[in-house]
Amino acid sequence: MENRTEVTEFILLGLTSDPGLQLPLFLTFLLIYTITLVGNLGMILLIVLDSRLHTPMYFFLGNLSLVDVCYSSAVTPTVMAGLLVGNEIISYNSCAAQMFFFTSFATVENYLLSSMAYDRYAAVCKPLHYTTTMTTRVCAYLVIGSYFCGFLSSSFYIGDTFSLSFCKSNIVHHFFCDIPAVMALSCSDRHVNELVLLPVCAFNVFFALLIILISYILIFSTILKMRSGAGHRKALSTCTSHFTAVSIFYGTLIFMYLQPSSSHSMDTDKIVSVFYTMVIPMLNPMVYSLRNKEVKNAFSKVVLVAK
Repeated sequence: MENRTEVTEFILLGLTSDPGLQLPLFLTFLLIYTITLVGNLGMILLIVLDSRLHTPMYFFLGNLSLVDVCYSSAVTPTVMAGLLVGNEIISYNSCAAQMFFFTSFATVENYLLSSMAYDRYAAVCKPLHYTTTMTTRVCAYLVIGSYFCGFLSSSFYIGDTFSLSFCKSNIVHHFFCDIPAVMALSCSDRHVNELVLLPVCAFNVFFALLIILISYILIFSTILKMRSGAGHRKALSTCTSHFTAVSIFYGTLIFMYLQPSSSHSMDTDKIVSVFYTMVIPMLNPMVYSLRNKEVKNAFSKVVLVAK
């Protein structure tokens, strides 16, 4: 941080400079953000109110919904404000704060998804030992560890990015303070910073992804050994929602971050970024609720009580 230079603010160019598109995009993102808040906060409320959902799977899902709200809220309000007023001016410290909270919660989600995969492995492959394996203490440790790794990694990302000097352009060709877009503005040699940053980011993604892959290999091998068709369907139904969420999250994450800076196209990055910063947090509660009978039953119960 001591290398901070005369740049005291950044200008976010946003998604588009076409005035005709700004209002429709604002309304679209407002709708997406509203659905994200209602869906995720509603999921948390259902899990808290219905005792049948007080299980490890829904404990992780509740935290996933909380994280989705937080990392969407770190970006979406800024995007909508930029669409209303044009280019958004953000201070140096606010830019660092936005980057910190977004990368923190995105990394937390990364580890929560791997914890949920381990939970599904325990449920399908070790059903008789599930209650002794996934105890309250184990679940708490996994969630606390996810938050710890997320905030620790983000502190490293911020330190690595803002140790660079910013003494030329302060125009960020993005709609929020994302690491590649901000690093591109540095007037100092960022080669070493990128060499340090990429392995840490890759470790976070691939370590969690490795746990997920191993869990699903063991899950599918167990399912194939099952003789009962009903057993097949039940085991698959417990994993389908999580597998869908994992595929969406890691597909966009790997495409976005695990490539050299020379391969980055800012226009492509913006489109992909809209998907993982706004659309994925909106989709997660839908993915888990539309294919989950327990969530549907809990929702019906809450609606009946409200009436």
